[in-house]
Amino acid sequence: MAGTRVLVTGLGGFVGSHLPPAVADVLPDAALLPLGCDVRDAAAVRAAVEAMRPDACLHLAAVSAIPRARSEPDLAWAINLGGTLNLARALRELVPDAPFLFVSSADAYGASFRAGHALGEDAPLAPQNTYGATKAAAELALGAMVPEGLRLVRLRPFNHTGPGQGPDFVLPAFARQVALIRAGRQEPVLRTGNLAASRDFLDVRDVCRAYALCLREAAALEPGSVLNIASGIPRRIGDVLQALLDLAGVEAQVETEAGRLRAGDIPLAIGNASRARTLLGWAPHIPWEQTLSDVLEDWTGRVS
Repeated sequence: MAGTRVLVTGLGGFVGSHLPPAVADVLPDAALLPLGCDVRDAAAVRAAVEAMRPDACLHLAAVSAIPRARSEPDLAWAINLGGTLNLARALRELVPDAPFLFVSSADAYGASFRAGHALGEDAPLAPQNTYGATKAAAELALGAMVPEGLRLVRLRPFNHTGPGQGPDFVLPAFARQVALIRAGRQEPVLRTGNLAASRDFLDVRDVCRAYALCLREAAALEPGSVLNIASGIPRRIGDVLQALLDLAGVEAQVETEAGRLRAGDIPLAIGNASRARTLLGWAPHIPWEQTLSDVLEDWTGRVS
């Protein structure tokens, strides 16, 4: 889809900040257009879509931190479901030929991870937190619009991280504390949640490359398609923390805090992204050690 005008919601957020280089590499002639209004305002969304007439849309905007979605559920539902439907309806009615790439989440799988193996896209949606529930509900609602003409592609990224991410997420939360300890601004005690769980981590720059490839291949993807974006490699949270400590040259006592634990936490959550490899030619390329180093460097700069 070279030369296309791509409407992007959430372009100013963490993932959006890493998107332009990925798109420039894959689609050098594409123009990224920020939405510029609150997705909860249906009239404003419609006016923006009508004015821009984009060739495609990538929907990133969301309440994406699980703790925030839990503490502000009305906001999470209003943005993650209501805002998504406002955008989808405007696209379907005004630019029906424009592919709509909806960024969902692996959190929508929820209890299905208890199967204990890498999940493919056919695994049932069984969310276990508010954030996952909003994403699963949006996926189902959007899927019902496909027979009505919506050119939908649903993307389910697994845990992605990188420089610029806020401390509501596990790796930057660790990196922030490690950086503070190394700078002498925090006692050498590192407070954590469940360290025994294993997760499928990705670098945000690899995820953005997947989105760019999806934009490029959108015309060939069947409306309603679902694609996992995953590494397929489980990484134990405790090992991730130890790797950060080793990288920083920091020794610290690790304390588990009850407030950081989640009820019903899944022991193992990994994905099978073979469909994305086949249809997009995508695979993660950035070494995990580089991701760790870049996140630590980012937080070292922030705390200093």
